[in-house]
Amino acid sequence: MRPATQNLWTGPYTDMDKSFDLNGKAVLITGAASGIGRQLAHQLAYKNASLILCDISEPGLRETISMLPEGRVLASEIVDVGDAAALSAFAKRLMTDQRRIDVLINNAGVAIAGSFDGMSLDDFEWLMNINFWATVRLTKALLPHLKSQPIAQIVNLSSLFGLIAPPGQTAYCASKFAVRGFSESLRLELADTNVAVTQVHPGGIATNIANSARGTTEFGDDELASNKQRMNTFLTMPPERAACLIIRAIEKRQTRLLIGKDAKGGDLLQRLFPNSYGQKILRMMR
Repeated sequence: MRPATQNLWTGPYTDMDKSFDLNGKAVLITGAASGIGRQLAHQLAYKNASLILCDISEPGLRETISMLPEGRVLASEIVDVGDAAALSAFAKRLMTDQRRIDVLINNAGVAIAGSFDGMSLDDFEWLMNINFWATVRLTKALLPHLKSQPIAQIVNLSSLFGLIAPPGQTAYCASKFAVRGFSESLRLELADTNVAVTQVHPGGIATNIANSARGTTEFGDDELASNKQRMNTFLTMPPERAACLIIRAIEKRQTRLLIGKDAKGGDLLQRLFPNSYGQKILRMMR
C-alpha cells in the first residue's frame, strides 16, 4: 500500500514483500538534520529501527531528534563528514560505543552553483570531501563491522547528476558519478557476503541543497540568489516520498533506485543518446 504524501511521517506503510526486516536494526544516517536524511530518520523510527544520526548542523539535528518518538535515537553527533580526521574519530567512537550497526546510509551532500572556470580548486575539493570521500571513508571504516552482522546494508546516495552531466555542475557531477562507480564495483565485491549495496539516484527533491549551495566567483549576490531560485524550480518531489522509496529499496535489498520521473527520464536519455544527450540538455536550458 502506498502511503499518502504528508509533511511528517506518522506511521509505517504496509509492504508484504520484504527480505530485510528493519525492526530492531541499528541504522546510521549522515546528513540527518534536514531533507531526505530527516525523513529517513522519521520513517525508520516508525519501523522500530534504532537510529544513529550525524550532521554538521547542530540546530537542525536537534530539531530532527525532537520530532522522533522517544527512545529511537541510540546516538547523535555533530560531525563535519568532509573533515577526514573528524570522520575517522567519529567512526572509532561508534565502534567503541555501539554494539552493532546494521545499515549505513551515506546521505550527506552539498552543491556548488557555477561553472568550472569560475570555481576554485578549494571549493571543488570541499564538495568532493563531503559528497564522495565521506562515503568512501565511512564505508571503509565500518565495513568490517557490517560484515560481522548476520545481514547488513550500505545505501549510497548518488543523484540524477550521477547519470547525466549538465553544464554548471562539474564538481557535483564528478562526486555523484564517483559515488555511482564506487557503489557498483563495491556491490560486486560484496556479492557473496551478507552486505548488500543500494545506490540511489534521486531527481529533483525539495530539500535545502540549492539554498545552501556555495557560489563561484562569477556570481554576485543577486546573481547567486537568482541561480538558487532557478535551481529550486526543479526540486519538486517531497523528501518524505523519496525517503519512503529508499526504505522500500532497503527492505527489498534493491541494488539500484531511480527516484522521480526526471531521474528515470535522464537515465533513459543517456542510454538512448550517449553521444548527443548533452546537446539536448543545452537546447532545453536555452
